[in-house]
Amino acid sequence: IEVSYSEVGVALCKRKYTIDILSDASLSDCKPSNSPMNPLVKLDNEKGELLHDPEKYRRLVGKLNYLTITRPNISFDVSIVSQFMSAPRTTHWQAVLHIVRYLKCAPGRGLIFRDRGHLHIAGYSDSDCLEVTGYSDADWAGCPVDRRSTSGYCIFLGENLVSWKSKKQSVVSRSSAEAEYRAMANVTGELQWIHMLLTEIGFSATRPSTLHCDNKYAMHSASNSVFHERTKHIEVDCHYVREKVNCGKLKLVHTCSEEQLADIFTKPL
Repeated sequence: IEVSYSEVGVALCKRKYTIDILSDASLSDCKPSNSPMNPLVKLDNEKGELLHDPEKYRRLVGKLNYLTITRPNISFDVSIVSQFMSAPRTTHWQAVLHIVRYLKCAPGRGLIFRDRGHLHIAGYSDSDCLEVTGYSDADWAGCPVDRRSTSGYCIFLGENLVSWKSKKQSVVSRSSAEAEYRAMANVTGELQWIHMLLTEIGFSATRPSTLHCDNKYAMHSASNSVFHERTKHIEVDCHYVREKVNCGKLKLVHTCSEEQLADIFTKPL
């Protein structure tokens, strides 16, 4: 990881690592792509021919996985191509090369942590003004292979992005609200872990976390003590989120889909 310091803050990137990936894929002189994945293409286990050398696919995808440490904008796309490591096909290989061509646009792009970017309210001390904000989203039944949903979240400490994830859920959700429930439970656990970490390093006066979600039914059920027939099979996730809401450690806020930052972790950019 390359680290750059300035008056604005600290910037992290993997420019040389990205250039090496372009070279290994023989795409150093390729035409850049303006998006990491074609939103009209749905990858599955049947289309295309099996690769004669699957190891090259696994090596390249593995390198892209390491690159997501500083490039969260390709996390969803890399998680998709990572699902076909056992038997990659030509269609999967083309999808991986599409991601690499997207990296050609800006190989030095990365993360920036702004100086005092964790402060939101002027006049407060650091320990009184730490605010942890999360965005949660889910793509219901988006996988054409097994119809499992994809959970995505990102967490900010003030204005600074500190945690994110894009991962396919372990079970099939029977409704979009259920998929959102499970995504909310995942990010709630991560929010609590960050709170505990901040407490251990001396920031004991952090305010309740704020969780943004664009599904009103999921938010209503997380704060409603009455369970209905269609939600009883996911009570564990509901109880976990509701417990944090009731004890004042979590505040749910509805956000419109256009302002849902976690959207890039559940579908192509």
